[in-house]
Parts: sequence; C-alpha cells; structure tokens
Amino acid sequence: MRPSCDGAVRTARPARSELAGVAAAGVKFLLVGGLATVVTIGVFNLLVHVGSPPLLADQPIPAYGIALVVGLAVNYVGNRFWVFDSTSSGPVWRQVLTFLIVNAVAFAVPALCLAVSRYVLGLDSAVADNVSANLVGLLLATAIRWWLYRRVVFTDQR
Repeated sequence: MRPSCDGAVRTARPARSELAGVAAAGVKFLLVGGLATVVTIGVFNLLVHVGSPPLLADQPIPAYGIALVVGLAVNYVGNRFWVFDSTSSGPVWRQVLTFLIVNAVAFAVPALCLAVSRYVLGLDSAVADNVSANLVGLLLATAIRWWLYRRVVFTDQR
C-alpha cells in the first residue's frame, strides 16, 4: 500500500511489467502443455500403431499409461525449468510429488464434468460428452493446473 496525493492509502496495482511477465509465463505454460500433449499422443501411437507388428498393438491401456508418463515428464521439465524457472530450496521429491498430485486432480476434473453431464443432466450424445469433458473439463483442468503450479508446485520455498 502507498499513500496518494490526497493522503488516502491505496493498494498498489501490479506493474505492467509484472502483468507482462505473468502473460509470458501463461503462454509458455500453454506451449509446454501443448508439447506434452503432442508427445503423449505420439508415444501412444508409436507403441500401438507403428511397426510390424506394433510393440503394444494388443495392449492400448498400458501403452497409454507409458505415453502419459512420458508426457508428464515433458510437462514437468518444461514447467520446472522454462515456465516457472523454479529455484525451490525444498527437496525435489516434494516438488515432483505435488506435481503428480496436482495432475491427478486435474485429470479428475474432466471426468467429473463428464459424470455430471451424463448422470446428473442425462446428456449422452457424442457432442455432450466432448463439450463436458474435452471443452469445459479441459479448460477447468488447465486453469487449476496453472494456479496450483504457481502456488503449490513451482514455488520458492526459501
């Protein structure tokens, strides 16, 4: 807070450079998430559909699990070292654990949106499923990740 010319105390607004920094981090966050998604889809398709025979052609669920882990690794490294440039003095295991917990929560959000759409609202079309899970759910999950990464995962603990 700072005094104004008339003697009233006003809350300082964030400086333009601070807002620009948050906006730049937001763009980087979305780029890292997009890259992690492309990596996840790519690894899944390599394991299930590429090769003669594909390595995990008859095991798409384990293949997706492997792809998801690789995508999460890309997401963690990109966010840790590029987006948030985290210099946490806390143990790395704490940061990784909170990252995994945040992503578990974020993974559950689209599933919850889909469940509400299907079982509470009674909507069961392909459009309703995709709007609830892949539009509303994904937007909410992305916002939750952004907020929790900044507040819980990639923080300076000093």
